[in-house]
Amino acid sequence: MTTTAQQPGVGTPRRQVQSQAFWRRILKRPEAGALGGAVLVFLFFYIIAPPFRQVPAFTTVLYQASTIGIPAVAVAMLMIGGEFDLSAGVAVTTSSLAAAIFATKVVDSIWIGVAFALVFSLAVGALNGYLLIRTRLHSFLVTLGTFLMLQGLNIAITKLITGNVATGDISQMAGFSLGQAIFASNFTFGGVQISIAIVYWFLFAALATWVLLRTKVGNWIFAVGGQGDSARAVGVPVRRVKIGLFMLVGFSCWFLAMHLLFAYDTVQSGAGIGNELLYIAAAVVGGCLLTGGYGSAVGSALGAFIFGMTTEGVIYADWDPDWFQFFVGAMLLLATVVNSWIRERAMRGK
Repeated sequence: MTTTAQQPGVGTPRRQVQSQAFWRRILKRPEAGALGGAVLVFLFFYIIAPPFRQVPAFTTVLYQASTIGIPAVAVAMLMIGGEFDLSAGVAVTTSSLAAAIFATKVVDSIWIGVAFALVFSLAVGALNGYLLIRTRLHSFLVTLGTFLMLQGLNIAITKLITGNVATGDISQMAGFSLGQAIFASNFTFGGVQISIAIVYWFLFAALATWVLLRTKVGNWIFAVGGQGDSARAVGVPVRRVKIGLFMLVGFSCWFLAMHLLFAYDTVQSGAGIGNELLYIAAAVVGGCLLTGGYGSAVGSALGAFIFGMTTEGVIYADWDPDWFQFFVGAMLLLATVVNSWIRERAMRGK
């Protein structure tokens, strides 16, 4: 009886091995769960909410997602570095207030106000990082303190200087048109109006992804979040990385603040409270771990997209908007479980 040995080469078995390796790599990506969630949420609202199917409605969804996604990209990088920031939501409002009040009440120059707000936002981020390093407290406690201080300052300083809970209208100041063109303009594409904030959101997510995956700084961020002591032992500047990440969050808060300021002309001092939870939730839904060392900027963008779809989808479906907060909590819990399960399965090679 004779047997024929199968010749090795480029055959079906080899293609199967390659296919399995490819899908295993996909599942190992932090944003795998968020991508699946985004598809499901999109299909859900596409079916039950007819206005959701229109292109102008979709651009509104993207805009809502961008107002969460711009800070969420920086928050995701901070979380990969092992920390998180509870002050980011009110810090956006603080930066807007700083720019508007300084411009109208101190120097009568909108661009000096914008610059002052940038320096102030970076200083708040640096202070958070410095206190974290010096006190060795958890970032939860440090940024909770900053959150409460900024919340109080927003209302107290605004009332003290303006006599009101909101700033004055800056639309008549010199330089407003240029600032609006840079931070809050719209352009037409395919017959629909698109906010430039969406472009900035995509740009920041792409830039953050490049930094995380293609630069030495990205390696440092993952190392600091995963094993801080080991990273320090091999020469990673842990302190500078953490302070730099907090300052990056400050920059993202400033950028969103300038968009909101030039888009709406005035600032309400009580705005922004609770938004920090959306930024953190978007990062967690996107695959970031609260323990650090794992996550992606693309995942945070997908998480923000999910919440943007939900915000508008609830309206288009004519539901009670209060259900949105329930959805945020449910999505946060579900994403944490699903992302952990996917990662564990992928690591086992199943």
